[in-house]
Amino acid sequence: MDAVKERLAQFSLEAHDLYLSQSVPYIDGPPDPLHFYRDWIAPNKPCIVRNGFNHWPALSRWTPAYLREKVGSKVISVAVTPNGYADAVRDGRFVTPEERRMSFSSVLDIIQGKVKRHGVLYVQKQCSNLLEELPELTDDVDAHVVWMSVALGKKPDAVNFWLGEANAITSLHKDPYENVYCVVSGQKDFILLPPTDRPFIPYGLYQPAVYRQKEDGDFEVVDQKNSQKVPWIPLDPLDPDFENYPMYRQARPLHCSVKAGEMLYLPSLWFHHVRQSHGCIAVNFWYDMDFDIKYNYFTLLDDLTTLQHGTEN
Repeated sequence: MDAVKERLAQFSLEAHDLYLSQSVPYIDGPPDPLHFYRDWIAPNKPCIVRNGFNHWPALSRWTPAYLREKVGSKVISVAVTPNGYADAVRDGRFVTPEERRMSFSSVLDIIQGKVKRHGVLYVQKQCSNLLEELPELTDDVDAHVVWMSVALGKKPDAVNFWLGEANAITSLHKDPYENVYCVVSGQKDFILLPPTDRPFIPYGLYQPAVYRQKEDGDFEVVDQKNSQKVPWIPLDPLDPDFENYPMYRQARPLHCSVKAGEMLYLPSLWFHHVRQSHGCIAVNFWYDMDFDIKYNYFTLLDDLTTLQHGTEN
């Protein structure tokens, strides 16, 4: 097994040296679908597309005043946490946010500072919530990313709407989707690690729990005792604990900022950690790639790493 461990680490370093960039490249304008598949999807490399959705009315329309008028009375799902960390390891548990139903105007009141409340809000429900909860806004964006849909030969499986406070942070994780992330206003800051860095990224199994806000405004953590433990990454790439996770020193994270009018192509199974400017609005398109050869390839790499390190590494 020592030989397997050494080869996995060497494989990751070779990937960085041979084909992965030291920064996230930019391309201008909507790319040709065939070229995009060849240059980015097939090699599983991220990029930022500039001027890819300049025609969206959302870029000029989605002001607080417009959103209040259009969907202010709509009741939507909002994630609420005491510290901004949703779906993250805290004190040895995997803690998910309190899911609260609020009107869109109430969310804007808090984000704009008109109402003061304990907790951090994030509209982040990843169940195609733009289509399911906010269909009134769909005329302001494209139904899909045309060149991406042509490249993959399918339409997106989900279209998600994101709106949150500056303190709302998405912890390091990966998704089994080809992801096109479009920032409509504000800025998103990503920390990215390729699937080949999996040997350096720690996982553990954690008791699931959920935040619950009490009447006095403070939050408590309620264990979900009858639920199976959740595999998750305990490391915070903003402040990595090298003492407990020394192998992370060998990882080579990429940092990028995606500004309004830009879209990030985030390949499937890339690890990502996300922060944002206050009140940032984004829309992302998820394309399910379970059938894809590269998905099976990187899943095998993940399985080998788990076998080598056990549940915790």
